[in-house]
Amino acid sequence: MKHIPKTESVNIEVLSFEDALKAKDDSYHYDREKWIYVPDFYSEYRYILGTVGQKPLITIGINPSTAKPRELDNTLKSVERIRKGNGFDSFVMFNVYAQRATEPKLMDHIFNRKLHEENMKAFRWLLGRCQSPSIWAAWGTVIEQRTYLRECMRDMVAIAEEYGANWYKAGKVSSKGHPHHPLYLKADSKLEAFDVEEYLMLMYNEHELNQV
Repeated sequence: MKHIPKTESVNIEVLSFEDALKAKDDSYHYDREKWIYVPDFYSEYRYILGTVGQKPLITIGINPSTAKPRELDNTLKSVERIRKGNGFDSFVMFNVYAQRATEPKLMDHIFNRKLHEENMKAFRWLLGRCQSPSIWAAWGTVIEQRTYLRECMRDMVAIAEEYGANWYKAGKVSSKGHPHHPLYLKADSKLEAFDVEEYLMLMYNEHELNQV
């Protein structure tokens, strides 16, 4: 199953995170004591998907695809393996940009600032539920698809710093320093410290060089 965006997300109605958190769709059955799914219905965007626990591994991708509770895609299955192998009791999948698109090249060309701002509210809510949040940078080279993703990432890093979050990576970084995507990682891959501030500097320096 693939998700192809119907239109640019600025053209659709987007629930605020607060409203999405309250939304309930009884037509889709899953155990809400075990899962976090916001909003809890399938739509053109997704703020949060994960399992409930005391020690979650917050995993950051670029944008959501088709996964939902009880129906994980291959990326989320890999995330599950890595979190188990690194001593976490749960996982939460979060994304730099909340628009669903199985192929990131089909993401918005027009930056939807409202969607981003609501996504950052979701990020604050998520980090506020954790003591010393652990964040796995897992977006791969896909971040190069849109220039606005750098701005989104910068905001995320600033928020994470407010909450004293620790950043990690798994596997080798790319030639440009991008952290490895969860797919194709070995099941026993161990998380290692990731200097996200240095990474941001590399991204912005690369952008400036390309503008010359």
